Amino acid sequence: MGILQIALLASIFLAVVSVTIWGAQHLQGSLQVRRRLQNNASSMEHAGPQAVLKKLNVTNPVLAWVQTATASGDNTEPTQLKRVLQQIGLENASAPVWFVIIRFALAIGVPLIFLFSQSLSERPATGLPLIFGALALCALGFIAPRAVIDRIAASRKSALEDQFPDALDLMVICVEAGLGLEAAFVRVGLEVTESHPRIAHEFSLVSDELRAGRARAEALRNLGERTDVPALRSFAALLIQTDALGTSIAQTLRTYSQEMREHRFLRGEEKALRIPVLMTIPLVACILPVIISALLLPAVISVIRILVPALKGG
Repeated sequence: MGILQIALLASIFLAVVSVTIWGAQHLQGSLQVRRRLQNNASSMEHAGPQAVLKKLNVTNPVLAWVQTATASGDNTEPTQLKRVLQQIGLENASAPVWFVIIRFALAIGVPLIFLFSQSLSERPATGLPLIFGALALCALGFIAPRAVIDRIAASRKSALEDQFPDALDLMVICVEAGLGLEAAFVRVGLEVTESHPRIAHEFSLVSDELRAGRARAEALRNLGERTDVPALRSFAALLIQTDALGTSIAQTLRTYSQEMREHRFLRGEEKALRIPVLMTIPLVACILPVIISALLLPAVISVIRILVPALKGG
């Protein structure tokens, strides 16, 4: 009982410390944003593009000890965890740090709550059931956060894949109307904000990077890596190649838009052709037995009415 109370107090202490660090980080982040907005004009004049981009990535030094576990060996390449978090819309540099903290807090806190509840129960579990239950909850608390973000990332990628063709058609119209590629990203992002918010957010990130001075090829490459959607990866590679070769962007986008429409049509045909195959299982398992029973039941009843009296008479 004493050990469980100590464990509970330790978990409460860790929770209070985590909340305090979270509040300090957000307070520091708001102050840094305000300070950066005040000095933005002068810093943009005296600093190069890479320095400006570096200043935009603000990290909290209080959480540096956790960030070492999530940082990659090459600082120019995001870690796999950071890439997954970016895919669900968490671009903050400290997002991987908070994910690790939440993950370990759940892995430790959930079993402690279970043990404390068992100590207060009238019939507490003991021995192996108690140990296995705590270990199972520890594994669940450690695995569940990653499973949740993977599911959210898959849903977001599916939404981006569905929303991208419409945004591409609008971009073709903007470029053919005379807008540059950077202005087309801004315009399309504004136009589809209500109907397609996810693709609008990605296009706004590209336009922000271009305004900050990042090279067009690098900004487009980041778009493909950040979303991890095959269509957007192909789109980024196509624009990079077009920019390098000096060909017409409008003609390239129109050709790619036509290919995207054909791809959507073929994907719809594929789903339609899969319907008969998918309907076979419920048809055989659910509908067919009912039909056979309805057809054979009258004959079975007639046979029973004839055979039963004959057998009794014999």
